[in-house]
Amino acid sequence: MLSFPSSSPPGFSSYNGGGMNGTSTMMDFLEEPLPGVGTYEDFNTIDWVREKSRDRDRHREITSRSKESTWALIHSVSDAFSGWLLMLLIGLLAGSLAGLIDISAHWMTDLKEGVCLAGFWFNHEHCCWKSNTTFTDRDKCPEWKSWSQLILGHGEGAFAYILNYFMYVVWALLFSLLAVLLVKGFAPYACGSGIPEIKTILSGFIIRGYLGKWTLIIKTITLVLAVSSGLSLGKEGPLVHVACCCGNILCHLFTKYRKNEAKRREVLSAAAAAGVSVAFGAPIGGVLFSLEEVSYYFPLKTLWRSFFAALVAAFTLRSINPFGNSRLVLFYVEFHMPWHLLELVPFILLGIFGGLWGAFFIRSNIAWCRRRKTTKLGKYPVLEVFVVTAITALLAFPNEYTRMSTSELISELFNDCGILDSSKLCEYVNDFNSTKGDDLPDRAAGPGVYTAMWQLALALIMKVFITIFTFGMKVPSGLFIPSMAVGAIAGRLLGVAMEQLAYYHHDWAIFSGWCSQGADCITPGLYAMVGAAACLGGVTRMTVSLVVIMFELTGGLEYIVPLMAAAMTSKWVADAIGREGIYDAHIRLNGYPFLEAKEEFSHKTLAMDVMRPRRNDPPLTVITQDSMTVEDVESIINETTYSGYPVVVSRESQRLVGFVLRRDLIISIENARKKQDGIVSTSVIYFTDHSPPLPPSSPSMLKLRSILDLSPFTVTDQTPMEIVVDIFRKLGLRQCLVTHNGHSPWPVPADPCPKPLSRFLAALNIQVDLFSRGGC
Repeated sequence: MLSFPSSSPPGFSSYNGGGMNGTSTMMDFLEEPLPGVGTYEDFNTIDWVREKSRDRDRHREITSRSKESTWALIHSVSDAFSGWLLMLLIGLLAGSLAGLIDISAHWMTDLKEGVCLAGFWFNHEHCCWKSNTTFTDRDKCPEWKSWSQLILGHGEGAFAYILNYFMYVVWALLFSLLAVLLVKGFAPYACGSGIPEIKTILSGFIIRGYLGKWTLIIKTITLVLAVSSGLSLGKEGPLVHVACCCGNILCHLFTKYRKNEAKRREVLSAAAAAGVSVAFGAPIGGVLFSLEEVSYYFPLKTLWRSFFAALVAAFTLRSINPFGNSRLVLFYVEFHMPWHLLELVPFILLGIFGGLWGAFFIRSNIAWCRRRKTTKLGKYPVLEVFVVTAITALLAFPNEYTRMSTSELISELFNDCGILDSSKLCEYVNDFNSTKGDDLPDRAAGPGVYTAMWQLALALIMKVFITIFTFGMKVPSGLFIPSMAVGAIAGRLLGVAMEQLAYYHHDWAIFSGWCSQGADCITPGLYAMVGAAACLGGVTRMTVSLVVIMFELTGGLEYIVPLMAAAMTSKWVADAIGREGIYDAHIRLNGYPFLEAKEEFSHKTLAMDVMRPRRNDPPLTVITQDSMTVEDVESIINETTYSGYPVVVSRESQRLVGFVLRRDLIISIENARKKQDGIVSTSVIYFTDHSPPLPPSSPSMLKLRSILDLSPFTVTDQTPMEIVVDIFRKLGLRQCLVTHNGHSPWPVPADPCPKPLSRFLAALNIQVDLFSRGGC
């Protein structure tokens, strides 16, 4: 038989039952379900087969009752509609929280540089909306004052620069320290991205409190603080965690989701799609992200409901309009010029860069996180956040491209330069005689462009290295935006280089067929977008969902091929160096029990090679169906740490009857001692339909057939392990029983003349790195 040895569930490690004397009628737990039976302890794995079976039984019962009365029919309709209502509530709540986070983070980010006199609650952009300044001076409106202007009365000079520098660092440190103290004091699960844990939970693992109300509240607050501090992190990944918290909390409003862990995970898959929908303004990309990246079980019904939740969340965020531009994201752009086939070469180069960067980042970040976990560094999370924030702020302020928020930086890099753009990236030498309408031809780079290139190169170096130490700290930290920023900077640098090459050497063979003098051939913003997709794909190994998210960002389908080429190239290059994406690497680092569906099992072993007990181990611990007393069972529970036990006919005939879970045994015996008279230590426990014949003077017997799994999944000891692994993956098993063809593969110990066994059972210890379902 297959059962999993592990540490006992909390609270049950040293169980000792107490008895009461007397006689009474026998209690049948089939008729009176016990609270707690069939539930799971923290850091345990759900039994997908059992949960789905329960849901089918519940659905059949509701359907059969719906024909009996009008009220039962209404209940049946409401039960069917409850899933869609839940998706509506999740979309509304996730969209509202995302809008609140966007508005708050934008305001607090600008607070580091100054304050609005017309109303301190306005960010820089909103403060200057009603100003009468010219378009080129729109960021210098009189209503907005920098800290030096507010304190000194002027904003020019070295002292004013030093004061602004000082205030920027102070605000950054204040925000980050407040974030880490709130996380440490109130919700330790609110740190990090949350996606590795969400993937693990969706695979069936239980982490109590990770999706609770305190985690939601603290993560929402500290996410704003962490993003506003200027650390090299984003809010997109944590928004998935926030949306899943919303889904988990709202599940408690509906009985069928509150009491069934498998159904709840279907809701969480849809909530993850809603999270990505509001993070990027990409509802379709959110559904595909949930399907490709985080979900373990994704039936067709969940696909439809995920789409609906993502739609409602995107609509809610659009109604809030957090950026004031009628868009769902800050860096929405549109390109008007088509790309040429020869540009696939630099796009593929960006894909190679993205793959190399992704592999480098994963190895470096995992090495640093492992060092954090295994050294004294992990004992001082507040100090670590303080030091990283101080270094980031000190390095970021002198460079305008690192001083601005990362989302604004990406927006700047994606931007296609127009006539009215005043950014340094658009300071070209203009020849208005060659301008046709709104399209500007390729032009010679001016001094501002060259200055911007050097600043972007320095920003690239800083982002590459500082993100390694930032991701994984004890504050909410997403990786989507920093990865996109690295790729966008590299892409913009390459795009400007290609643009200038085409301008000065348009007669070269590679340009002569499609790029004539005075034509608008190269779009540097497109290169930035392709680079962003390449680096994000290299880190996360996303493909389909990544491309869809990126083209939903840009609003056009014309650039799917460059995005696909870059995404696939980055994945191939990164996979050639290391097979794991960043989230899978963190799952393995943290020791979460996750059975990767995409991972191949290459070991040539059989079930008998990994099952327990081994040949030299003590004999298998079993419970007989009708001959063991309460005291015997309690002794087995106290002396072993297995999650469950095989039930056999007898010690002599170890023919398998079923499998019973340790937790269900403990709860049932405790309840029987309290509620059923006459249950004492010498009372016989039986798992059959009819009680065994006992002398009249015997104490009351305890019937526990209702907690017995009569159809545990079994394989023979000669089953190849790749098949066993596949069974665990596709059925979501918690345990599997290994049997022999009728005889034990080992001698029966402690008996010189062992009796033949008609059936042999052995417990399989399923390792985390093999095919663990966790917590068993």
